[in-house]
Amino acid sequence: MKPVWLCLPALALPAGAQPAPAPADRPITFPGFNGFLLHASVRAGGAHPYFAVMVAGSGPTDRDWSNPMIPVASHAGRDFAGWLQAQGIGSLRYDKRFIGSRDPKLDISLDAQMGDLKAALAAARALPEARGKKLLLVGHGEGALLSLLAAGGADATLLLALPGRDMATTIKEQLRPQLPPEKAAANLAYLDQVFQAIRRNQPTPEPGTDVYPAMGRLAKGLMAPETLDFVRDTLDLDPWTLAARLTGPAAIVWGDRDVQTWRPATVPASYHGAVIDLPEANLLLRRETRPRAELSPASAMTAYGDSTPLADLAPLAAWLKGLK
Repeated sequence: MKPVWLCLPALALPAGAQPAPAPADRPITFPGFNGFLLHASVRAGGAHPYFAVMVAGSGPTDRDWSNPMIPVASHAGRDFAGWLQAQGIGSLRYDKRFIGSRDPKLDISLDAQMGDLKAALAAARALPEARGKKLLLVGHGEGALLSLLAAGGADATLLLALPGRDMATTIKEQLRPQLPPEKAAANLAYLDQVFQAIRRNQPTPEPGTDVYPAMGRLAKGLMAPETLDFVRDTLDLDPWTLAARLTGPAAIVWGDRDVQTWRPATVPASYHGAVIDLPEANLLLRRETRPRAELSPASAMTAYGDSTPLADLAPLAAWLKGLK
């Protein structure tokens, strides 16, 4: 069933009256792994019994889910925090340790990033906005995978756009439809060589003449020295093995127009939480009305910006309402 969209008339305000200002973020800092200072934004909630800690997605994605690779201004994480606030749920969202850093020697290992996430949960518990609340861990994309590793530190888990397979398989599935059939075998075989080199701590393999330059650049990015340890530690993590360990309330959410992470054909029976499908929702939970078959990763980004509203999140709102 497609979501119903309502056009609401503008409110007639008394002369001289101004609309109430939107609730503002409260900036804070807190010490992460090994005391590294992390920057965050806090929003107060309402009567809902939970307070959310939000973990952003992969790469240079900041606390607002902004990413320099997105060609339009995009703050979907900030907007989602506002949506949570409208459900009565306050939140803390934080920048990963490497956001804004130019230090190539900065520790961004899995241990460091997991330490930061656990520090964010501890910081949230100490906030006045979270006093008396349970914690809801909200991860997006790669942040959902990291949230699975840290779920024991929260009371409930919400996984948005969780990769349905391990990282290596997900990357191949993302790239396969972008490759011409006559070039796919050579390029995907090269990608497998890169994955093996990562696992075995070997040098970056040289691409053959049938391998696209973009694939060679991807290999160098995956094997960049400053991020190689993190990639190696997460490359083969199976999200379903981790999801089977969840003990508290949990939900996995996918948009049906997401061309980067999507619901697998079968959700393993070992996962006992909720599965929520959002119609006409893209990777960033914004509204996408174009058919998924017509979208590519590049064209999909045109609907990632702030001018595109969030999708109809009513199915997620219903799950949140039921959290006790």
